[in-house]
Amino acid sequence: MKIVVTGASRGIGYQLVKQLSSNSGNIIFAVSRNEQQLELLKKECPNRNVISITCDLSKELSIQSLLTNIKSHTNTINVLVNNAGAIVNKPFSEISKSDLEYVYNVNVFSVVRLIQGLLPMMEVKEKSHIVNISSIGGFQGSLKFAGLSAYSSSKAALVCLTECLAEEFKEKNIAFNCLALGAVQTEMLEEAFPGYKAPVSASEMASYIADFVLHAHKTMSGKVIPVSSSNP
Repeated sequence: MKIVVTGASRGIGYQLVKQLSSNSGNIIFAVSRNEQQLELLKKECPNRNVISITCDLSKELSIQSLLTNIKSHTNTINVLVNNAGAIVNKPFSEISKSDLEYVYNVNVFSVVRLIQGLLPMMEVKEKSHIVNISSIGGFQGSLKFAGLSAYSSSKAALVCLTECLAEEFKEKNIAFNCLALGAVQTEMLEEAFPGYKAPVSASEMASYIADFVLHAHKTMSGKVIPVSSSNP
């Protein structure tokens, strides 16, 4: 399978690429703006089936370059995992326009641009799968936390987008699903909740996601699944 994973330089994305690359039949496009970490990731993937692409998902021109790069390697993509995320942790009254634009550019608009750019490559014989990684903080009815209004609202947009696209493309051979993740021990969690120790490691969550992206599209589409054992 040919798989695109964003946010691949740390945390869940890093571990997800490692686990997916253990199958030598997979080709993984690992996307991040951190070139140094991507090179380290490639060295840790023994099958040498990881193609690293540097991209700043907050910038439209960088995404266009990413799409061109992917298309230079392949005509088809089977799985897209929109895992990259940006966070601003500050009181609502202090959030600036640039804060809001940055979070939404990474968490929402880059997802839209990537899906639009890769859709023509995903209409293949075998059913393709687009998985959007949201947050339990963007899940309706979940506990919300002060300081995370920009992040949580952007992740809520991702939830609704998933449901809309599943309906719009239900006649196509593409499944859209969303995972609303709870607390996972990552650098982003430390930004949101300094000092908090999550019950789940990045590697453990990556194992769940790896299985989901490879198999769940055979039985479901348009689903938003909370994956959380704690609050946060």
